[in-house]
Amino acid sequence: MSPDFVSLVPRQASGWRVVVVGGGASGVLMALHLLRESDSQRVILIERTGVTGCGVAYGTRDPAHLLNTRVSNMAAFGDDPDHFLRWLRATTDPEACPFSFVSRALYGRYLAETLANAPGRERLTCLRAEAVSIVRGASGVTVQCADGQSLLADSVVLATGHKLPRPDAGAALSQPWGASDDIDPDGDILLVGTGLTMVDQVLSLLDSGHRGRIEAVSRRGLLPQPHADAAPASIAVEEVPFGAPMSRLLRWLRDRVAQEQACGVDWRSVVDGLRPHVQALWQALDPGARARFLRHAVTRWEVHRHRMPPASADRLNRAMQSGRLVIRRAAFVGAERVSGTEVLARIRSRDDGSEEIRNFRRVIDCRGIRRDPGEHAGPMVHDLLASGQARLDPLRLGIEVDADCRVIRADGLPHAGLFAIGPVSRAAFWEITAVPDIRAQVAILSRSMAKAGQSSHGAGRASAEKEGVS
Repeated sequence: MSPDFVSLVPRQASGWRVVVVGGGASGVLMALHLLRESDSQRVILIERTGVTGCGVAYGTRDPAHLLNTRVSNMAAFGDDPDHFLRWLRATTDPEACPFSFVSRALYGRYLAETLANAPGRERLTCLRAEAVSIVRGASGVTVQCADGQSLLADSVVLATGHKLPRPDAGAALSQPWGASDDIDPDGDILLVGTGLTMVDQVLSLLDSGHRGRIEAVSRRGLLPQPHADAAPASIAVEEVPFGAPMSRLLRWLRDRVAQEQACGVDWRSVVDGLRPHVQALWQALDPGARARFLRHAVTRWEVHRHRMPPASADRLNRAMQSGRLVIRRAAFVGAERVSGTEVLARIRSRDDGSEEIRNFRRVIDCRGIRRDPGEHAGPMVHDLLASGQARLDPLRLGIEVDADCRVIRADGLPHAGLFAIGPVSRAAFWEITAVPDIRAQVAILSRSMAKAGQSSHGAGRASAEKEGVS
């Protein structure tokens, strides 16, 4: 069951109003926490598709696409870690295990149903519309929608998530978020990228009965590591070399892993133990150090940090052993569509520098979702950047926000009443794409907003009583 959507926001009683732009995982988590933190705050959730909880990550319908985080870490509320597990046992599998990896489509359903049944649901309005701009005025922030509707709010939260490239039917590169049932089952397929998006594509191809060769290329040819049973190591704040040069920081991490492995502890324990400190580590780096990390170390970090479920790893290993899947260290130079079913791709080997041009039935872009936020901005973010109400960070990871998630304007000052959460705030927090991290972020922000709403409500009531207004 999903929340009911309306096409127009009905007239509502006065009260503190928050508009959340985006109904994917980030937006739903924000709405849930806002409803939970206040019994008077009114929330309007704007989603263009009219579907909540899905977005890029959980919009897949393929049951082979699994969460890359265990059930025990995916609850909507950090102080109720069994919330998702209880839902699974009540709706899907009475024997659900907290350490299992379930389908992403199932998780999208969980978020939608949790929102539909949330306490305080009467204070939530789900609007099917596309927000295109905002204007700050004396009485608050006005959100303008593509259909001409205007919404006045006290605060606006951008939860626009990952932006996808605009579809192009004639493009040489296919995008990985569509159906694969129209691919020639005997044709060779090239996957550009060897991360988690590639893993999903391989599993979808195998399940569709594809019989041709699947080749995946990336600069280093590294695959995401598989999950394994390993408790997070205890890493105290004072142990972490915040602000150290990147070379020293990486040396410290390697030494810490070696120390733990000498005691029989898995490297995953160190990576997971470092997770609570990652955002602070990122924020302590200067722009140059961040750029060096992105240029030299990000791939190795991500294949160890963002791991794949054991079941997915087993299937990939079997496909490689049988020769169905080949992973290569190579650079994708470019591609040209020569017909409706043929694409010529140019690939440069990272081993000897030689180039080859090969014919594939499909070339699929699996390089992930970290794309230029200016080039791929939606209407709302595009307008914010054009009007100076927001600016991109120097590395073009996302729009700039401060430690309180307030959007930074072009003049360097925080925008009163405009916040950003989830992937769109990645420039400030780096690790803010996984549910546990977003959940912690929205919990803090929703508490802050609830306090602001209570203060505003109290001031308004006192003013009304003074003027004899009831």
